Amino acid sequence: MTSYLIFVLKRFGQFLLVVFLGVTITFFVTHLTPIDPVEESIGAITQMGQSDPNAIELMRQSLRELYGMQGSIWQQYVHFWLRLATGDLGPSLSAFPTPVSTIILRSLPWTIGLMTVSTLITFVLGNAIGALAGYYRKDMVLKAVSLVFIALLPIPYYILAFVLLIVFGFIWPVLPINGGYEMNANLDLSFALVFDILKHSILPALSLILVGAGSWLIGMRALVSNIITDDYVVFAELGGVPKRKILRSYIARNAMVPQFTGLAMSLGAIFNGTVITEIVFGYPGIGNLLIEAVHAGDYSLVLGLSALSIVGVAAAVFIIDILSPLIDPRIKVE
Repeated sequence: MTSYLIFVLKRFGQFLLVVFLGVTITFFVTHLTPIDPVEESIGAITQMGQSDPNAIELMRQSLRELYGMQGSIWQQYVHFWLRLATGDLGPSLSAFPTPVSTIILRSLPWTIGLMTVSTLITFVLGNAIGALAGYYRKDMVLKAVSLVFIALLPIPYYILAFVLLIVFGFIWPVLPINGGYEMNANLDLSFALVFDILKHSILPALSLILVGAGSWLIGMRALVSNIITDDYVVFAELGGVPKRKILRSYIARNAMVPQFTGLAMSLGAIFNGTVITEIVFGYPGIGNLLIEAVHAGDYSLVLGLSALSIVGVAAAVFIIDILSPLIDPRIKVE
């Protein structure tokens, strides 16, 4: 038990180091860009009419203080970490004076909902077909289904998104192709609103599922193909154990250990969003929000979204590391 606690503490230290380095790199990349958000804001204001120079200078000082841009870049860096420790990312430059955290929280549920559901469906579908195709290697139907998903794998998901948009939005217009819900919809929680949101998420999710299932299928089929030659599987078959039980209890259970590791990584990456898919379908997630922030030069929002992504992926890796010895006894913590 002591060795496991030491192992967890070491992994937690690595987690903190990854977050620190990732956020630090993002900070300096965004702050070394030629865009000055304070001057951009003042320029937008002065375009509306002439202003008093003294008033402009006071505004400049106030904005620099508000955005944490006073002093040298190192002073700004220290100030940024002090604010980040309290969850204060400052105001958005493009939606002033709305806080960055408020804007992110508006878009985050859309991305989490879309990515979590599509990732889990992709995981279950790909692994189920892969396990069956790896065990029943002569089944023609499974070969045909596997071939379809493998053929879709190299296709960029945004290309498939455009195809789905054309097919179900114009040729056979049965599904909505833009937004997260109907315009002017009543946003009070109701069955109609939930159904509307689900209907708008079908095409974005389908583009991710059809492309992503192939990688899980290939991985699972390869794992099953290796496991079926192991002695305990051969002995079970010779002992007359039903094939379904062999596949479920002897093969799939062992093959799923590395697959769950991949699943945790995928779930950790949901905070990255799916930028192009969200743009294609006008989905109001953080991927779409990130592109809008980049175009607007809103590096406070870019920094907030990047920090969220870094923490999400690093946390997923940390959880995988500390749970792996508990799930698979073959992994040693020494």
